Amino acid sequence: MGKTWQLQEAKARFSELVEEALRSGPQVVTRRGKRAVVVLSWEVYARLAGEEISLLEALRPQEPLPNEEVEALFPGTREGIAFRKVEL
Repeated sequence: MGKTWQLQEAKARFSELVEEALRSGPQVVTRRGKRAVVVLSWEVYARLAGEEISLLEALRPQEPLPNEEVEALFPGTREGIAFRKVEL
């Protein structure tokens, strides 16, 4: 589970709380020292709620992969690609 936020802090820094939930996973919010709620991304919620999502959505990373990772997964795909001319 991600970071734990006190309710006052969560209210004051709500945008940061949402960003952290998207980036690092579920965030716990406490009220009077006890766990009260969890903030999580839509994808995590949909999976837990059993909502149907396409296979593509399930496998697609939330953020585009850095060029280094793409090159490591698919070496040489950017170099040496020949394009053909098409007349319209």
